[in-house]
Amino acid sequence: MTEYQLELKQIVDYPRCRIYRQFVQNLIADRSIRVSGGSGLFYFTVLSSYANFRVSYRRLDGITYTISPGEWVCRVKELQGWFRVRFQYQALSILDQLQELGIISYSRICRGIVKYRIADWRRHNTVLDYNCPCQKDSGFFFLPVSTARKLIETGTASEMDAVLDLWISAIYQDDRVAGSNLGPVAYFRNGTGNPLVSYTELAQRWGHSRSTVGRMLKKLSDAGYLELMSFPGRSGSVIYLKNYLSTMFQISDILVDKEEVALRLNIVWQHPDTGKVENTPLLEKICVSNKFPCVSKPNIAIVVEKVVKVLESQGIHCLNCPESSFKLYPLSNDCKDQVEGVGLTGIPQHFHMVVFCRQIVPLYRFELSIAPLPAVCGKGGALHA
Repeated sequence: MTEYQLELKQIVDYPRCRIYRQFVQNLIADRSIRVSGGSGLFYFTVLSSYANFRVSYRRLDGITYTISPGEWVCRVKELQGWFRVRFQYQALSILDQLQELGIISYSRICRGIVKYRIADWRRHNTVLDYNCPCQKDSGFFFLPVSTARKLIETGTASEMDAVLDLWISAIYQDDRVAGSNLGPVAYFRNGTGNPLVSYTELAQRWGHSRSTVGRMLKKLSDAGYLELMSFPGRSGSVIYLKNYLSTMFQISDILVDKEEVALRLNIVWQHPDTGKVENTPLLEKICVSNKFPCVSKPNIAIVVEKVVKVLESQGIHCLNCPESSFKLYPLSNDCKDQVEGVGLTGIPQHFHMVVFCRQIVPLYRFELSIAPLPAVCGKGGALHA
């Protein structure tokens, strides 16, 4: 079978975001995240997830209704369940608010039944000409970023609105956004290319106080929706989305390392003081090439230990086996001169690491990027990897 490498890139200026219906259903079912008092982003997303791509028919109370693309007919009780409200007038009030913004229109066909239409549906979603039932729990639809921004700016964002706002703002593998090659990062398209954001900016965006934003982000982090990385001083925070890659691209999610993020964003983030590294079993298993004059074996142990920790989180535990060993060396002879200057230039250098079983069978191969911190480069100790 031919081997190949898949590279995914997401363009910042794309005007729409693909939203999977199953993801919306998971949000509706998650009762731990609040939706009340929101800006309407969650409600509009739910309505869009039920809208048709083609003409279909639905029979309610003995009457058959024709539903065109971008429309849906449902009972008000269904809306109550989607919106998590107790009374019918609350569900209709939400529809009124969205209609006043001009993003939907609706009418009450009879008592307890409404028909709504998503504005500009044909502009952002493909309309199919043939008649066929439209699935409501599979597939995806496109949500315009401009509409999401309009909604998030109209009122106070709920916790669920914040989840969707971060999800729609996520960028992955875009060269114009720093740190996006490490994982799906929230970037609010401010033109800087830097995903760092402060609580003050989020407070203004979501209509909350800074303390409320902090509690909200911590709750969403504990619930598994995001990974929050805060840096000291006025640097700000970086927000990575969890389960984004598995939902959007059906590939394995990536574990993001905070030190790697700091390196990509040029933030001084020192590894905890290692002091004297004892002769541990891990250190004994490492074989370092003589071509590393400025990367000491104790510091290489820190790098290998980090790789082991990352792999353990991915379910690979054999690196702690006493029969495993590690070898590090330059990627090729062409980079010999560059490697010898790593202690002076501070430029990240790339190495090859191979994990062996019983020093015979190669199990894993990795490429490492190592660079000393400028502040301590002359001391030859602290490393980014």
